[in-house]
Amino acid sequence: MSPKPFVVGEYVVYPSHGVGQIAGYELQEIADQKIELMVISFDKDRMILRIPIGKAKASGLRALSAPKDMQKALESLKIKTKSRRTMWSRRAQEYENKINSGDPASIAEVIRDLYRSATQPDQSYSERQIYQAAIDRFARELAAIEQTDEPAAISKVEEFLKVA
Repeated sequence: MSPKPFVVGEYVVYPSHGVGQIAGYELQEIADQKIELMVISFDKDRMILRIPIGKAKASGLRALSAPKDMQKALESLKIKTKSRRTMWSRRAQEYENKINSGDPASIAEVIRDLYRSATQPDQSYSERQIYQAAIDRFARELAAIEQTDEPAAISKVEEFLKVA
C-alpha cells in the first residue's frame, strides 16, 4: 500500500471538474493488476471519480489553494481590463482552457473579462455560459476555503467585481 496523498474528507481540486471531496481509497484489480484508487466525490455534479494514486499528481489533482493565493485572485477581479478584439471562438477556447486549468488566478481572469454590470451591454449566450462556469468553479473553491456556502462565495466575488 502506498502513502495516501490526502485524508478522507479533505477537499481537493481536480482541474477539469473543480472542487471534490476525498471519499476514500479502494483497491481494484484491473487486467490482473491490483491498483490502488483514490475515490473523489463531486456532490454538485453528482459524480464519483476514481484515480490511481500514482496518477493523481500527473492529473493535476491538488489541495485547495492557500487563503492568500485565493485573496490575490480575488484582488485581481478589481483590475480594469481592455476588451480584446480577437475572434470570439478563439477567446472562448482560451477561457475554457483557463477554467479547466483549475488555477484560481486564471479563472479570476475569465470572470473579470466576461463580467457585465447592469449598465453594460448584454452578453451573448455563450459568454454567459462561460462566465457562469467560471464563477461557479471559482466560488466552489472559495466556499471550501472559507467554509461557507456557494451563494455567499458568489456574493463575495460580485462585490470585488463591482469595485472595478
